[in-house]
Amino acid sequence: MSTKSIKHKSVSNIDINSFLKSLILLLKPRVMSLVIFTCAVGYITSNSTIETTNAIIGIVLVAIGAGAAGCLNMWYDSDIDALMTRTCLRPIPTGKITRNYALIYGVTLTVVSVILLNYFTNFLSAALLLFTILFYILVYTIWLKRKTPQNIVIGGAAGALPPIIGWSIATNSISLEPISLFLIIFFWTPSHFWALSLYKAGDYKKAKIPMLPVSDGIEKTKKYIFLYSLSMIPVIILPYLINFAGLSYLIPSILLTFYYNYICYELLNYKKNKFDPKKAKKIFTYSIFYLFIVFVLFLIDSLI
Repeated sequence: MSTKSIKHKSVSNIDINSFLKSLILLLKPRVMSLVIFTCAVGYITSNSTIETTNAIIGIVLVAIGAGAAGCLNMWYDSDIDALMTRTCLRPIPTGKITRNYALIYGVTLTVVSVILLNYFTNFLSAALLLFTILFYILVYTIWLKRKTPQNIVIGGAAGALPPIIGWSIATNSISLEPISLFLIIFFWTPSHFWALSLYKAGDYKKAKIPMLPVSDGIEKTKKYIFLYSLSMIPVIILPYLINFAGLSYLIPSILLTFYYNYICYELLNYKKNKFDPKKAKKIFTYSIFYLFIVFVLFLIDSLI
């Protein structure tokens, strides 16, 4: 084999690998992993008797649907993604995937995931998945994100729906129990993302996205982060009040929440109209750990 042939073969392999990697990145795999986990918690805590294989297929399809939403989000936001350091290396801004291909890919995955979820589980779950995808794209990405600093508050509902979908896969119904899981994610989302937006405010300003630090300033953002951290107290207690979870969930969750309140207060108590980037990053990092452990505690409690 000639040197030219070997070189051509090597380049082709690199191109294919790069293309496949880009297809995966378009699905926002880190978000997908969170969707799989919270959806599975909704399913498991329902004490379902549904066939395990169909349940696993259902949860995977929900994750694919979430990936489709992420792909369509990158398709629509490719112009502002190119301006921000946090997103400029995504597949579309770097030219690894075209916008048209991303659109076709996202729409195809949406249709496939919804139809198959209806086939393997039930119509309610499929309808909820379709609603989640459309809400994330039409309401959050296209309507709210570039127009209001409350974008993440309202848009956060999409990211909070997977536990309800997981519950509906198992029971073909919606009740107060999965809604309590929805509320935990819904009220957790603003403080989590506003902490990120504090130390990435330059990116959002450059892209003309009205995140709270850009539109209302640092001081108001710090206050809202703290207030939303306090709102976690009642939503953490709610599952216990409705007999959905016991003390093995409640006590450690409350302690984790109090610490979350404390670090958010530390950020608030910093110099007026200024913030410590390390404290903002600490809140963002801890918030991920916090949500994960709270949902793990749900699983442990349901097994007990």
